This record gives sequence, structure tokens and C-alpha cells, in this order.
Amino acid sequence: QVQLVESGGGLVQAGGSLRLSCVASGRTFSSYAMGWFRQAPGKEREFVAGITRGGGTLYSYYADSVKGRFTISRDNAKKTVTLQMNSLKPEDTAVYYCAAEVSAVVHSTQRHYDYWGQGTQVTVSS
Repeated sequence: QVQLVESGGGLVQAGGSLRLSCVASGRTFSSYAMGWFRQAPGKEREFVAGITRGGGTLYSYYADSVKGRFTISRDNAKKTVTLQMNSLKPEDTAVYYCAAEVSAVVHSTQRHYDYWGQGTQVTVSS
């Protein structure tokens, strides 16, 4: 069982930066691939970024809409996954969710993820 708690959301002007963090409970954090998803009002939840689990080389994946602007990273010792968001745009406004899946690979679809955080609001003003 894993519990995920996100933090770091807020209001920022376009072009600004935010850093989201997700802290996990449990003893097997390094066994989980981790992902960030987001959901804007009236839209479906979408994949933002993902990172493979620990134990070797880490691989990260990004949605095309955030590639080059967002960076995902993890610290298995601290049971934390971070999403650094730069050059934010109004269209990045959404509730951002951290998710964990018991997998050696990263999936971009929600149904593969076993655990979810409660979400943190990110609002980018123009």
C-alpha cells in the first residue's frame, strides 16, 4: 500500500516556474514507476510525465506539450518524485496528480496506475 501526497501548486504568471513534489509512504517506493497527470476543467485527465523505478538507469518520459519545459526526477531515499515546471503557460492550468504503478516501465494511461495522490492546483495567469 502506498499513499501519495502532492505539494507545491499555486498561482504563477505565464513564463514562471513551479516545483511540484510528491512524497510517498510505504517501504517499496523504489519498486514503483511514477507519473504525473493533470486534469483541466472540463477535460480528461492526461499524462504529463513519468519516470521508471529505481535499481538502475532511470528513464523519463514526457507529453509533447511539456517536453523541454518540465523535468521529472525522483529520490528513492526520500521517497519523493518532483516535477519542475518552467516556462509555464496558461494552458498548463490544471489539478496535477502524482501516481504510482507497480511496473518496470512507464505507462501514459491512467488505468495502469495503482495509487493516486489527492492532487494540487496549478494556475497560470496570462
